[in-house]
Amino acid sequence: MTEPALAYDGVAETDELAIEAGHDFIPLSDPDVTLAEIAAVDAVLRSPRLSSGPLAEEFEAAFASYVGRAYAIAVPSGTIGLMLALKAYGIGAGDEVIASSYSFRETAHAISLAGARPVFADIDYWSGTLAPQKVEERITPGTRAILAANTNGHPAPWSDLRDIAARHGALLLEDSTEAIGSRYKGRLVGSFGDVAVFDFAQPSLLTCGEGGMIVTDDIDLAVTLRRHRSHRLNERSSVVVSSTAAHQAGISDLAAALGLAQLRRIDEIIERRRLVEQLYATHVQSFEGIKPPYVGPDVTEVNWFLYLVHLGTRFTRSSRDAIAEDLRVEQVEAAAYSHPLHLQRHYFDLGYRRGDLLVTEKIADRALALPFHTHLTDSQIEFIVETMKDASINVGAGAAIY
Repeated sequence: MTEPALAYDGVAETDELAIEAGHDFIPLSDPDVTLAEIAAVDAVLRSPRLSSGPLAEEFEAAFASYVGRAYAIAVPSGTIGLMLALKAYGIGAGDEVIASSYSFRETAHAISLAGARPVFADIDYWSGTLAPQKVEERITPGTRAILAANTNGHPAPWSDLRDIAARHGALLLEDSTEAIGSRYKGRLVGSFGDVAVFDFAQPSLLTCGEGGMIVTDDIDLAVTLRRHRSHRLNERSSVVVSSTAAHQAGISDLAAALGLAQLRRIDEIIERRRLVEQLYATHVQSFEGIKPPYVGPDVTEVNWFLYLVHLGTRFTRSSRDAIAEDLRVEQVEAAAYSHPLHLQRHYFDLGYRRGDLLVTEKIADRALALPFHTHLTDSQIEFIVETMKDASINVGAGAAIY
């Protein structure tokens, strides 16, 4: 067992309610931080370099090796990583990028930030990932790229998506911000796109506070990404390098030290999360009317980002929200997994409306994310599931999901 969890920031805000409920606040996520991570950060704090030191490059090399890609470029977030990738490919005004509207982490915002137009395609009902047929229907002469996500840890159908991208001469971009460690046809996610992005903010199983990584096998792209990201101190007089205005979008050695320590323990963290998943599976068996976790036929391994419960069709979005509120009253943090991008104001202004993506909306209205981290106990999980079941009685329990 690892050391006890560090104090979670949300506890202080809910102490009074926690006392009334008779138990401690149960957060949605709680990083698996041990003395190894604390020692790594402490060593950086005692060093003369907190940024622009050697650890960021060491983290990049270690992560590239883990994923099986030739190059890795550390960035502040997955969104910024994708924005830099789009910029490096020259994708901007007048270009279209096909993406999913269904996600907890809104990496696809980078498409708009880069000046391109996001074109949303609908998802597969079971996996939550982009549906290849729906993607192909959205292809136009303006399509430059397909951005597919390994949604909530479940790998996208990469073979089909690669075929579509090849037929239409489009780039295939991989959003792995929710899926570190998952495998498709035996290969780790992050190895399928022309470029892939990761994010290390909570509730990722590998967290370094804030941070992300871009990975690719294209040396020219990697060089361009580094120039767009930041300039090293010894490069500022370079005529070639300084011709590009950098975003100064690197990560600190503090974040890199934490990320390296987490990466060295990633198999242990994954195994501990898998035990929590098994506990959930045991307790939710008695909850009728919910969709069980689904793993696609070509998927070798799924490491879930959050533990999602998909409520039945008699549940509504408001009843899902009511269940989340009842959990909050009992000091259990829960959240809607997705507020679809195409229903958010920015994309409303681009012409998207409710009814445009029927499967996305149906799933998003009923998806409830429950606490999922390595510090959960069997009794806590039992309490979470029982509280959810009790809360659902008045809003449609027992409904069929299929």
